[in-house]
Amino acid sequence: MAKPILYGPQFSTYVRAVRLVLAEKDVAYDLHDVDMIAGAHKEPAHLARHPFGKIPAFEHEGFLLYETCAITRYIDEAFQGPRLQAGDPRGRARMVQYMSVIDSYAYRPMVQKIVIPRFMAARTGKKADEAAIEAAVPAASEALAAMEALFVGEFLAGKALSLADLHFAPICDYFRQTPEGESLLSSTPKLSRWWSTMIRRPSLEATAPSFG
Repeated sequence: MAKPILYGPQFSTYVRAVRLVLAEKDVAYDLHDVDMIAGAHKEPAHLARHPFGKIPAFEHEGFLLYETCAITRYIDEAFQGPRLQAGDPRGRARMVQYMSVIDSYAYRPMVQKIVIPRFMAARTGKKADEAAIEAAVPAASEALAAMEALFVGEFLAGKALSLADLHFAPICDYFRQTPEGESLLSSTPKLSRWWSTMIRRPSLEATAPSFG
């Protein structure tokens, strides 16, 4: 079976989510960088892979996919290795519910509104818009509270690692490095215990982002 190709910058949370799934399944792959700062995601070559100009995009033996959830499910079902989806309908439904909550309610306030401004301020030496960051905290807190309320096992969707854990881990890894993330995560003991388990997985270390 030919190696799949993943398109996107390695520091992206969603690219990392796919890389985590590939690592957990022990699938060799090629990572092709998409220089979003230079606008490569809006060039014809990438738009042919992702018509909305987003990342990641994925290719395997001529089969093209975009949207992270579709990509990670395909990898889990197309390649050998540990299963990352529950065998029962309720377990799979809880996994999908978590992933939907993450995409719909957690990503924007946590990453776009808090992580990126904090990281950019640190890299450029410019002051972050504290009012805008503070305004995002309630939505981030609400998302974490909802995820905490759903938590019933060692992992997000139950007793076994699933795609939901690998979907959220890159977001959590960035978010915990901000003052807001550190504070909010301290109020969610189940998610805090979950993270202490996740951070020890070799896949997290193998996909740690680099900023050059």
